[in-house]
Amino acid sequence: MRNLFVATSVAALTAASATIAAAQDTTVTYRSWSPVIQTLQQMVESTEAAVPGTKIDVKTFNYGEYLVDLQTRANAGDMPDLVGLEPGALTQQYREQLAPAQDCAVKSWGENWKSKFFPLAVEQVRLGNPEGDENFYGLPVLTQTINLWYVVPVMKDLGLKPPETYEELKALSEAATAAGYAPMMIGAGDGWIRRDVFMQLIHNVAPGLIYQAEKGEVPWTDGRFVEAMQIWKYMFDDGIFQVGALGLSHYPGAVEVIESGRAVTFPMGAWWQQQAAGANPTPLSKDLSGYAPFKFPDVTGNGAPEDFLGGIDVMIGISKDADYDAACKVLVDWIGGAGAQTLINTYNDLPAFIGLRPESFGSANQEAVWDKFTEEWLPTVKYARQLAAPEVKQALENALAAVAAGDSSPAEGMATVQSAQDSLQ
Repeated sequence: MRNLFVATSVAALTAASATIAAAQDTTVTYRSWSPVIQTLQQMVESTEAAVPGTKIDVKTFNYGEYLVDLQTRANAGDMPDLVGLEPGALTQQYREQLAPAQDCAVKSWGENWKSKFFPLAVEQVRLGNPEGDENFYGLPVLTQTINLWYVVPVMKDLGLKPPETYEELKALSEAATAAGYAPMMIGAGDGWIRRDVFMQLIHNVAPGLIYQAEKGEVPWTDGRFVEAMQIWKYMFDDGIFQVGALGLSHYPGAVEVIESGRAVTFPMGAWWQQQAAGANPTPLSKDLSGYAPFKFPDVTGNGAPEDFLGGIDVMIGISKDADYDAACKVLVDWIGGAGAQTLINTYNDLPAFIGLRPESFGSANQEAVWDKFTEEWLPTVKYARQLAAPEVKQALENALAAVAAGDSSPAEGMATVQSAQDSLQ
């Protein structure tokens, strides 16, 4: 009986100790649109093992839903501890709710912490900060380029190659449509993808002009902006985009068509590599065997610039209401620790932290695509794909929709963007 009592007591004490230990764990919450939840769950497992005493509560949304959720949380004073952000407009919108993240960086990597990151990642974090504000309201986790992709077997079926000019793009689109494929598959119902395409158009027309306009040095009504907006309209009128593009979301609407092999090209970026890491990848996505990236064609006839737009895909901020030290430990691990390696192993996007590389590749094509992004394209990035001011970003996305629908002329569309710029004065 005594032995039974002792065993029962030990078991009770062990259970009580476990309960006390669990109660002492610090829970860090993260809300974002990226990485995808399957990847995040793997990262959580790796980081919780690497950072004892920390539990991580994560949830992701489609991008548009996330913006609504974050706005709701901010209004209710219920910000997550770690906040998924983009440089520029999105970060600036929530700047007042965020703690300076450079303190976390210095504590973790020392005063020379910036040398741990690719330069473009550090340069873009403070995009849109008010003059004199040198704080980093987040730290970069993933970087990227934006570009186009093609579906390898479909392109082969058409007997064509990735287009390098607008005329070649138009010819490819005509051939694809005639063969029953979507030409350039886009869910233009989403503002972010409309903006991504336009950013590449204006980069072809006049590299760097859009950033001058943000500073007020050039009006948004400049003829070169109107030209880029007109090309955007031509892409609808000339059948470059599929019929009904404005009524479709990019995720999951366009993606479902792409993954089914019913499209020939589509606008995305380096993040498309993550399709290979899903639980049940489609035949096209398995080991990225069915996809290849290519550069946005020259739409002006004057030659396209050699550099790509891109930079930070996801950066993460620390809420002012968070347990700063606990949140910092998780963030640092996701940038350059065990969680980061887990993340990069899923090809979710390109790392911001120097030295990370997937531990294995499923195919020669997958490795070649990774090397193209990291060794050839990413080092050329000069300009961000993001805009600094939320008001201007929204006005541009709205103008692109109105022009595509025929509700505004290109000149009228750019005039509304200028109005948004004027409202900032």
